[in-house]
Amino acid sequence: MKETAAQSATAPEITGVNDPHSFSKPESAVMTHLFLELNVDFKEKKLTGTATIDFERRDSEDLILDTRDLNIFRVTDETGSKDLPYRLGNPVPFMGSALSISAPTGVKQVKVFYSTGPDAPALQWLDPSQTAGKKSPFLFTQSEAILARTWVPVQDSPGIRFTYDAVVHVPGGLMAVMSAENPKEKSADGIYSFHMPQRIPAYLLALAVGDFVFKAVDQRTGIYAEPVTIDKAVYEFAKMPEMVAAAEKLYGPYEWGQYDLIILPPSFPFGGMENPRITFCTPTILAGDRSLTTLVAHELAHSWSGNLVTNATWNDFWLNEGFTVYFENRIMELLYGKDFADMQRLLGQQDLKETVAELGDTSRDTQLKLDLKGRDPDDGMTDIAYEKGNSLLLVIENYTGRKAWDEFLRSYFQKHAFKTMDTEKFLEELKLQFFQDNKKAWDSLQIEKWVYQPGIPSNLPVIRSARFEYAEQQAKAWLQGTPASSLDVTRFSAFEWMHFLQQLPPTLKEEQLKELDETFHFTQSGNSEILFLWLQLCIRNNYHQSDPAIESFLIHVGRRKFVKPLFTELIKSPGGKAFAKRIYETARPNYHAITRQTIDELLNSNNN
Repeated sequence: MKETAAQSATAPEITGVNDPHSFSKPESAVMTHLFLELNVDFKEKKLTGTATIDFERRDSEDLILDTRDLNIFRVTDETGSKDLPYRLGNPVPFMGSALSISAPTGVKQVKVFYSTGPDAPALQWLDPSQTAGKKSPFLFTQSEAILARTWVPVQDSPGIRFTYDAVVHVPGGLMAVMSAENPKEKSADGIYSFHMPQRIPAYLLALAVGDFVFKAVDQRTGIYAEPVTIDKAVYEFAKMPEMVAAAEKLYGPYEWGQYDLIILPPSFPFGGMENPRITFCTPTILAGDRSLTTLVAHELAHSWSGNLVTNATWNDFWLNEGFTVYFENRIMELLYGKDFADMQRLLGQQDLKETVAELGDTSRDTQLKLDLKGRDPDDGMTDIAYEKGNSLLLVIENYTGRKAWDEFLRSYFQKHAFKTMDTEKFLEELKLQFFQDNKKAWDSLQIEKWVYQPGIPSNLPVIRSARFEYAEQQAKAWLQGTPASSLDVTRFSAFEWMHFLQQLPPTLKEEQLKELDETFHFTQSGNSEILFLWLQLCIRNNYHQSDPAIESFLIHVGRRKFVKPLFTELIKSPGGKAFAKRIYETARPNYHAITRQTIDELLNSNNN
């Protein structure tokens, strides 16, 4: 293999922070570069090939990688001819097994011959019927939080960064993209080569294979999507170049070259995944009116908070997501004004309060700094990291003033680019910058309470929105007898409709729901966020006219944010458990493993 950029690069950062979710010991031997060569087999639903790993030896002959349910055939030196001893440790739930490779002095590169298991959680294999085009199969990966190890033997910790190259062989007529420099057209021979020159952590490894095409939005942004979806997607995200420009104006240059999106089939379990250079997106944001493009602003913001400066472990997840929600709001404020961004912030606060109520305000899972040792890090991926983290940053901004806060953040991203950050180090830098001689102010802002204690501190920022207040007035007028057809909602945005629905009481009469639906056509809404809130309301009130829409939504949408609450409401409703199980029997094959695990646990815990 030819010399890679990584082989002449400087030594990777070693944080000194112990990652409880990785077997690797980077202080002894740390990977610096990955070269993948993979064959994509849709018939057998597996990846087969090699992972060649460059590593820097510190004080051990053993290189330790994370694996989970991989079939390891051989491990050799870089030539592929000399076998190296290796051993697989006993499997640990959700973490998999340590792959310890004995590499004698002088060996700086190892090659692992392997294939993925039949149920690798990171891999979603879709039959043609499960795609938008209905003609070709589709594969996509989801590596966050610790699922990269289910398709690549790797040091699967956010605190370990490496560069990578790959060659991927796919069936004819299909295209492949990765979180790397990507092709713009299909390859006649089905062979695609990839290069990622910047160091990334394993959770940002990504691959998608299917019948999709590329269309540029401008010289550095574009869309990948199935042919039947591409034009709709290009229309929906026409403002991507403006978003990138707004983000750079706030916090410095975009460091990843190209910024593209790929629209995945509906089973994708999240709204988006911030894979470098190519965000993986759910089709549920294709509303037809550009009303849900805030998600793109969020994933773009991750190009700084998360991808550029990364949480050292999943216990520090809020450093990725809290910063990103704050940054997302700032992008939207630049593009659409403060009143728009304030609506978004208020919706976030509502989500935060609901999550704290659900988890309990004494639950340690409502702290920003988490303790996930012995637990699946997915347990920590709640609105706490996102919205409590964002609220803390708003508290700090209100104290420092926006100008000083922006200067701090711009410096923060530049200083720590392509490095990791933990909570304690961030608080230390924050204190040094703004509170070095003012402990009283530090204490008054309750910063350590925000980070290390459960619940919501008393100084939650107060945000007002005249547009939301007007939506509340319209909801109140309807509840007091004004016909729905007489309400003044002509200038409502999607956010105002969401807030309107959230102001309605949990108990409504059948005729009230019927009037709302006949007037505003919520059941036919193309906006998934509005439809989701409406269906929740229908389930709570046993409004069975919505049952076909509920069934269709749950079968065709695999986004966990929507699926879990709807199944939860169904289970609580009279006769709803049987309906939920019937839907899930059909829907389950369409869901990603992450969503399946969530709903399996939900239904099993409610069997009694």
